Amino acid sequence: MEKFEYLNELQVAAEKLIQSYGFRDMVTLFLKWVVSFAAILVMILDRTKWKSTNMLTSLLAPYLFVSLPLVIFHLFRTEFGKWIALVTVVLRLFLPNKFHELAESLEIPGATLLLILVAPNDIVESFRDNLRTRDVGNVCLFTSGYLLDKHTKACGGYKNSFTQKDKITCTICLYLLFVYPLWSAFAYLF
Repeated sequence: MEKFEYLNELQVAAEKLIQSYGFRDMVTLFLKWVVSFAAILVMILDRTKWKSTNMLTSLLAPYLFVSLPLVIFHLFRTEFGKWIALVTVVLRLFLPNKFHELAESLEIPGATLLLILVAPNDIVESFRDNLRTRDVGNVCLFTSGYLLDKHTKACGGYKNSFTQKDKITCTICLYLLFVYPLWSAFAYLF
């Protein structure tokens, strides 16, 4: 029984957390983390051999700007993020021929990081962490819907997008990207 005592402690901690923040906010926070990893995974898959479609994954940069969890967002807005951006820009500017594949694969993540770093505080305060704002939620919803539609059409339909081995991971990630703005909109209504 000693092996499972920590599970009781985790359950008590989770109950206290849900009581203090509320179930709706906890689900929203969990979805925010899941969606961020899904968006990053789609960016990675787009630049690898698993590239399934010619999607505009650059649309994920503003999506990540809005939906990235607060801890990671503030980490990138500190000195740590500035050093990562500096290395990205130096590799892109001064070594494009030698590291062509690396520079090409870092283009969209580098642009996302630069967007997070250089965004003025007024924009961050008015749009960031507030998908309940109708315009920001609509942007995320339309972006994820557009990417999901393009991916599904390129796969040849919904059935093919879930049955082809090289496309199922991207399909699941894109559905997660679509669910998060819907959840945020409905959580705001109720």
